[in-house]
Amino acid sequence: MLILVETISWGKYIIVAIAAFFLLSGLNKYGYSSDLAILTGFRAARNLLSSLFAGSIITPILLPWIPGKNFSFKGFFIGFWVVFVFNLFEFLATGIIEKISWIFIIPALSSFIAMNYTGTSTYTFLSGARKEMRTAVPLQLTASLVGLILWITGRFV
Repeated sequence: MLILVETISWGKYIIVAIAAFFLLSGLNKYGYSSDLAILTGFRAARNLLSSLFAGSIITPILLPWIPGKNFSFKGFFIGFWVVFVFNLFEFLATGIIEKISWIFIIPALSSFIAMNYTGTSTYTFLSGARKEMRTAVPLQLTASLVGLILWITGRFV
């Protein structure tokens, strides 16, 4: 039940992010292209939904078997594997800069979403959660911003 609640609650934010990515997807060095916005926007939507799926569904299901102690690391680990599989099947992106951007974005989002399960576990405690957040959130934010900047830069290269 908690997986459903987390997925729906984070899904609202992912929908807003998908809308923003759709709008930005049409930008290129020649101006704006609605065809490019649709093509790249759907790929961005799939990638963002995969980070939601990785962080809110796969991570809690596989929680005991994922290496590491911190939930943020567990979410990052699953997000990294999503990127690996998507890249293996050429689902991730078309250009190298866009691929690199998703390598930053997907694990960071997956990690942040998975970190919300810290308070629901029987083997976590408040001071440990605070410590994890002090180290993980700045890294997640930095990775997300680097990924977003690279993704926007890739629109113009």
